[in-house]
Amino acid sequence: MTSRILGLVREQLLAALFGAGNVMDAYVVAARLPNLLRDLFAEGAMSAAFVPTFTRTLTAGGKPAAWRLGTNAINALLITTGTLVVLGMVFTEPIIRLLTAADYALVPGKLELTVTLARIMLPLLALIAIAAALMGMLNSLHHFFIPALSPAMFNVATILCAVAIVPFAGSMGLQPITLIAISTLAGGMAQLAIQVPPLRREGFRWHAVLDWRDAGLQRVLRLMGPGTIGLAATQVNLAVNQLLATSEVGAASWLNYAFRIMYLPIGLFGVSIGTAVLPTVSRHSAERNAPGVRDTIADGLSLMMMLNVPATVGLIVLASPIVRLLFERRAFTAADTAATAAAVQLYALGLIGYSIVRITSPTFYALGKNRTPVQASAVTVLLNASLNVGLQQAFGFRGLALGTSLAALFNAGTLLVLLRRELGGINGRRLASTFGRISLASAVMGFTAWLVQRMLLSLMDGSSLAVQALRLVLVIGSALLALAATARGLRIREFDEAFTMAAQRFRRLA
Repeated sequence: MTSRILGLVREQLLAALFGAGNVMDAYVVAARLPNLLRDLFAEGAMSAAFVPTFTRTLTAGGKPAAWRLGTNAINALLITTGTLVVLGMVFTEPIIRLLTAADYALVPGKLELTVTLARIMLPLLALIAIAAALMGMLNSLHHFFIPALSPAMFNVATILCAVAIVPFAGSMGLQPITLIAISTLAGGMAQLAIQVPPLRREGFRWHAVLDWRDAGLQRVLRLMGPGTIGLAATQVNLAVNQLLATSEVGAASWLNYAFRIMYLPIGLFGVSIGTAVLPTVSRHSAERNAPGVRDTIADGLSLMMMLNVPATVGLIVLASPIVRLLFERRAFTAADTAATAAAVQLYALGLIGYSIVRITSPTFYALGKNRTPVQASAVTVLLNASLNVGLQQAFGFRGLALGTSLAALFNAGTLLVLLRRELGGINGRRLASTFGRISLASAVMGFTAWLVQRMLLSLMDGSSLAVQALRLVLVIGSALLALAATARGLRIREFDEAFTMAAQRFRRLA
C-alpha cells in the first residue's frame, strides 16, 4: 500500500510539472523501453521461473544449495541484462522509432529528447533484474514486507527529485524531465539496496562465481525463455497501445496516468496475492500435493475477486472525481482530466483479467507446464493488436484502453479454463458463487456511490482541493459501508475472513 500510494504521489507531481504534452509523452515513451524489457525479462519471467526453482531447491537441499542457485542466477542476470543494456544504448533511436508512430518524430526535438531519456534509464533493467532475484529469494523464505516495499524506494527517489532538485534545473543547465529520468535510475538502485540486509541476515553471501552447468540455473533458464512470452501479454499490449497512441498528442500520457490509477488495485491485491500464492503453490507442487495446489489457487482467486470486483465498480463510477482530485492542477487541465477519466473507466473493465493472470500464469510454471501460458499469451497479443487497431479508428485513444481490457479478460478466461483442466478442477462452484455474490454487493456499492456523489455535489458546491477530497472521502465511505452490509447479508465467506483478520490485527496493534 505504501509503495502504491507513493506511486500515485509521484504521478501527481509529474502531472503538475509536465501535464500531458510533448515532454511528458517523451518521458512515457522513453520509460516504456526499459520497463518493457524489465517486465518481460526481469520481474515477470524471472519471478515465474526463479521462485518455483528456488523453492524446490530450498525444500530439497536446504539453504546452502539455495544460496548456490541464487548466486548463479544473479551473476547470469548481470551478464545477460548488461548485454541487453549495452545493445539498447547502441540502438536506442531505431528502437524508439519502432515504438512510435510516424508523426511522433515530426515534432521538433521530441524524438531526440526521448532517445536521451531512454539511454539514461536503460541501466534500470539490470538493477531491477537483480532486485527481482532478491525479491524471489526473500518471498521463498516467507519475507514479503521488504520486497513489497522496495518499489517505494523507486517512487521516493522521483518524489524527492521533483520537489527538491527540479526547481533548480535551470541553474544546473538541465531540462527538468532529464533530472526525473536520472532520479528514476537512482530509484532502481535504492530498490535493489533495500533488499540486501534481510537477505544477508538469512545467511546469503554473494560471490563472483558462475556455473552455467548448475541444474537449478539451467531449469531457471529453460523456464525463462517461454516465461518471457507467457507473461508478456500485458506489457506487449501496452507497447502496442503506445505505438498507436503516439499519433495523438497527449494520448500516451493520458493512457499512462489512467493505467497507473487502475494499477493501484492490481498492485495492492492482484500482485500481492499472486506473490503470496506462488511460493505455496510451488511447495505443494514439489510435494505432489494436488489438492493443496487447487485449494491455494481457489483461495487466492476468491480473495482477489472480493477485493478487485468492488475496485472495478468504484473506478468506473468515480473515475472523474478521482482523476480530478489526484491530477488536475497547474499543467494538468480539465480536458486532461476528462480524457484520463475515460481511459480509467475502460481500463477498469479489465482489472479482474489482469489480476487473474497475475495468479494463474505463474502457477503453470510452478507446475512445470510452461508452454500453456506461452500459447495463451501469443493468442492474446494478436487479439489485442487486432482489437486496438479497429477500436482506435472508431473511438480514438479510448479504443486502446477498451481493447487492452478485452484482451486481458480473454487471457484470464483462457488460463482459467486450461488451469481447471490441468488440476482437475479449481473449486469452480465456489468461485462462481463468490463472484456472483460479490458482483451483487459491488453493484449495490456502485449505486450508493453514484447516488451519494450526486447528493453531495448539490450540498457541497466548490472545486477547492479540500472540498473535492471531503466529497470523495464521504462518497467512498458510504459506498464501503453499503458493500460491507451487503456482503455480510450475502454471507460472503472471504469478506468475513478478511474482516476478522483485520480486526485481530488492529487489536494487536492497539
